[in-house]
Amino acid sequence: MAISPIKGPRLGTKLLILMSFALVVIPWFSYLYLSEMEDFLVDSQANAQLLTAEGISTLLNGRSDLFYELPLSPEGYEQLYAHPLQSPIRIDGRDNDWEEVLEYNIGFGNLDSVNESDPSLNQFHLALGEHNDQIYALVTVKDDALVFRDRNILRLDLSDHLRITFTGQDETIKKVVLTMTEPGVTTAYMIDNDWRYAIQGEPENRIPGFMSKVKNGYAIEFRIPLELLGSAQQFGLAVVDVDNSETRAIESITGTLPSAGREAYGLVLLKSPEVLRIIEGLGYSGASIQVIDAQRRVRAEVGSYQSNPTQPIDVAEDWTDAWISMVALLMEPLYNLIETNLRASPMVDDDVIKDSLAGRPTYQRRYSDEDGEVIVAAHPIIAQNEIIGTVLLKQNTQLILKLRRDALQRSVNFSVISLLIFVALILVFSLRLASRIRKLESEATNAIDIYGRLKTDQLTAETKSGDEIGDLARSISGMLARLHRHNQFLENMPRTLRHEINNPLNALSTSLQNLEVEESEEARQKYLGAAKRGVTRIGMIVQNLADAASLEDALAAEETEVINLYDLVQNYLANCRTTRPDREFKYQGIDTGIATNVSDFRVEQLLDKLIDNAIDFSDPGSAITVGINADAHNLTLFVTNQGPTISEDMLDSVFDSMVSIRESNPDNRLHFGMGLYVVRIIAERHSGSVKATNLFDGKGVSIQVMLPIYRDSTPHQGSTAAS
Repeated sequence: MAISPIKGPRLGTKLLILMSFALVVIPWFSYLYLSEMEDFLVDSQANAQLLTAEGISTLLNGRSDLFYELPLSPEGYEQLYAHPLQSPIRIDGRDNDWEEVLEYNIGFGNLDSVNESDPSLNQFHLALGEHNDQIYALVTVKDDALVFRDRNILRLDLSDHLRITFTGQDETIKKVVLTMTEPGVTTAYMIDNDWRYAIQGEPENRIPGFMSKVKNGYAIEFRIPLELLGSAQQFGLAVVDVDNSETRAIESITGTLPSAGREAYGLVLLKSPEVLRIIEGLGYSGASIQVIDAQRRVRAEVGSYQSNPTQPIDVAEDWTDAWISMVALLMEPLYNLIETNLRASPMVDDDVIKDSLAGRPTYQRRYSDEDGEVIVAAHPIIAQNEIIGTVLLKQNTQLILKLRRDALQRSVNFSVISLLIFVALILVFSLRLASRIRKLESEATNAIDIYGRLKTDQLTAETKSGDEIGDLARSISGMLARLHRHNQFLENMPRTLRHEINNPLNALSTSLQNLEVEESEEARQKYLGAAKRGVTRIGMIVQNLADAASLEDALAAEETEVINLYDLVQNYLANCRTTRPDREFKYQGIDTGIATNVSDFRVEQLLDKLIDNAIDFSDPGSAITVGINADAHNLTLFVTNQGPTISEDMLDSVFDSMVSIRESNPDNRLHFGMGLYVVRIIAERHSGSVKATNLFDGKGVSIQVMLPIYRDSTPHQGSTAAS
């Protein structure tokens, strides 16, 4: 039955896939190593930042005066805190870019009234932020009737408007009104003390604003530069409500006035100059230092942790630069993916500040789309066993990120180049390997014709190679040689059997014919004996064939026993000297008893084969030596004869079945090449082995049978028990 071919990946494809997988592991482990190193570097930087924050806080410990110094006493005043902003606010009347500080807004007016529908009750919320020396304000006013300014009326207090009061650089009180003629851009004017007319005809363009309608009222965004404010850096705010567009009478004024009723206004607390002077010399590149008081207000800030803009890729000058640039461009998505997966929590400092103000120095990794990864460390400031503030130190990880990118790029470059080299090598190797295998396959296939007959007894392809393919070729060649000998044996078997059986049959036939016509008793006995010898000879031929076919099954069913091999060999040699007086038999080796667990009948059969083989191949008149040697675990039974040696290529195959190295058959006896094969089968059945070697002087052959020595594992009785 023909075997259908099996389709599957070729050898080269398998090698390529395996090596490609192995090469993928290299950058993966490199990435894991880089990730561990990055964590180590980030922790080191974070601890360094924490130590720096601790050093700065040490300078401020005990300096409570720096945190409580205010232009006026804060008692009775609404303290308006301008929160630091990460980015500037767009003046558009919307609160969508106030997420950072919107939760800190402050309400003014009768917010707790149960009759909120009363139009006489005006109220508003104020949120303040600071960025780049600009104060941003978002005022959300509750107003059920909007009245806009009439362009034809010069007075500025006859419509809904905002009033801003602050101390200028000349230490005089300044008043500003923000009005609007319609939703959109507001107009600021410096105004007189009665809040009626503008002092200057031109508006104050340094205070831009925008008004938009919201539910139940309106919202105004505006911006004041710090340069307008005096050293106190404070201002007050009031919302004026006009509900009737005909009378334009002021219904209410709700402002950031002190609860004590004094003629002052709410304080906008900004940075403390003295604290700023202390920390100005402590900043360094890529880091931001903030001093925050117990109320989470930024009192001083120096430095910036903003990331540097990405440097453009230089134009390649040669092929190496082009390669590096190409890899950088191709790896950019991978870098971004890795950085996205490794992103820390969003940029919110509340948890760090909260822990630090609770007395726990801490640090965290933060992330923002604009600044990337930033490490935030905070250490508390203590005065008289009281926490009066904290030092917040922020620094980006651009240097660590650059180191990681450079290392990852080198790893990728190495992996890609290695992959290309290995692919080329594997391709060449696989082509060479496939060519050798195809050559061996072709020769092995052509060794047998379509009728199953052998065309050769050996292979030439790859038999001299030292690798596994060479081993396979030599194995196939040896198999062909054995098959060739077997075929020759089968081809010669009919002719040999006919020749061997014809002789005793002729003798038997002649004896029976003579027995039929012969009358004398003496002659009849003579012919009868000749007939019996012919029948016996035919029986021996059949028995030899049967023994060779059923030897292994017979050995498997036999039981073994512990015998003294030395005594068995001595008795066997004595019998040989009696039955073969024409030959000399010698013993050589140990002269004491040695035990082994075997079948004595099979050992004698083994010796029969070895002695017969030694007699057949020994020189006439030479002695045959039988002996036993032993080591710690095994014994060696050997038979040596003087005569022709065995060729080196036949030493391992003489123990195979139907192998004979006889060049002639002078005694006209049947030789199937089964003698040494029977020896090997008996030895292996008894956990042994056989070996044929030529004598060192080149004048004979020694057949050696190795058998295990029997060791009694039964514990011996002690001397007391024996007595």
